[in-house]
Amino acid sequence: MKQKSHFVALGSLIIFGLAGFAWRVIGASNTNVLTGNAAFTDYRKEAPGVMRKITVADLPQPYATKGVGNGPKIVPRPEGMWPLVMPGFKIDLVATGLGNPRELRTAPNGDLFLANTHPGEIQIFRGLTADSKPVQTSTFATGLHEPFGIAFYPLGPNPQYVYIANINSVVRFPYKNGDLVATGAPETLISGIPVGGHSTRDLAFSPDGKRLFVSVGSGSNIDDPDTHPSEFRRANILEYTPDGKFVKVYASGIRNPVGIAIQPETGQLWCSVNERDMLGDNLVPDYITHVQEGGFYGWPFYYMGTNPDPRLNGKHPELRDKVIVPDVLLQPHNASLEMTFYEATQFGPEYKGDIFAAEHGSWNKADRAGYEVIMVPVKGGKATGEYEDFVTGFVTPAGDAWGRPVGVAVAPDGSLMVSDDASQSIWRVHRTN
Repeated sequence: MKQKSHFVALGSLIIFGLAGFAWRVIGASNTNVLTGNAAFTDYRKEAPGVMRKITVADLPQPYATKGVGNGPKIVPRPEGMWPLVMPGFKIDLVATGLGNPRELRTAPNGDLFLANTHPGEIQIFRGLTADSKPVQTSTFATGLHEPFGIAFYPLGPNPQYVYIANINSVVRFPYKNGDLVATGAPETLISGIPVGGHSTRDLAFSPDGKRLFVSVGSGSNIDDPDTHPSEFRRANILEYTPDGKFVKVYASGIRNPVGIAIQPETGQLWCSVNERDMLGDNLVPDYITHVQEGGFYGWPFYYMGTNPDPRLNGKHPELRDKVIVPDVLLQPHNASLEMTFYEATQFGPEYKGDIFAAEHGSWNKADRAGYEVIMVPVKGGKATGEYEDFVTGFVTPAGDAWGRPVGVAVAPDGSLMVSDDASQSIWRVHRTN
């Protein structure tokens, strides 16, 4: 694990939030990483700097607790409440009143692209003032169908297109650096992506520019693809050519790979995944992992390796030993969404190559968890298996949610931009010392 300049307290952990800062009071029994049962949590125990590691051995049996529906009540941000970050960092409000801000992507020229999903728009934010406000904003395109994924092509400093993943298609617009408004009509490259259930489609290009990866989540929680044709080519990451020709299922059994990204150090594809629900509070962990070509990750028949889902009666025993265990097990039901690799310098060399991911928050847990941004340490191109609460504080003491992180992107100055579809905002995390 990389050495960060902070510690975690067990037994005594007090959080105060004011003007975007967080302080921690260190109590007895200091430790670096919470493991075993202590690694499972809810919003009351989440705090910036707390490290956790969940392993397959820590998982309870199915139905150890009852599966529950406990969706959040969304409330306006209460007066005086602000997201919490670690000492040495500050978080500012960049923009609000945005509708449905979802995925964020930084263009090669530094412009921040936002998928405003339910208005069906792509927006651009250019530059930052001294108080973290955008210097210029623009609507790049309208009339899209629940857009989410965004990618620029070809790779490098001078793209010719911006690709947008709608719920049912992938389109591309002509684009050159500095365009604030689309200069031409969208070209549909991929059509007929099935609709229903999970709606987010993310995009990434391989480093050589020859492969276009498209993530398509399942249409259900646990529907057997053998008997539900609607699950055809779902719960997969699909491979296409940049012109939209289908090549193959790149990896399968991934219930909902909401966020995908290429690791700059290795060129490896990674994903951030929503796993299945209704097996209990602490099953099944969401996860972040590198994606093996041709790999099978279990859904719906198995989870986290050889563990069978009891609802499918032992079907497909031949697949049991083929299930890949993900690299990083996250809090069950966290709803892990967009992820990004940190390659900038502002946060300091200890964060170089680490992953930041948005955790939208649970609906299927008695005590809600998630509603935060996490950091996943990466060393030598591989995750350590741990993760850290990095930005928290989006839930009121009463358990109502006023913020739900969705997108993460790194701005040209190295600050971390975070979209939040509950408060309809974009936030900026930056280092102050």
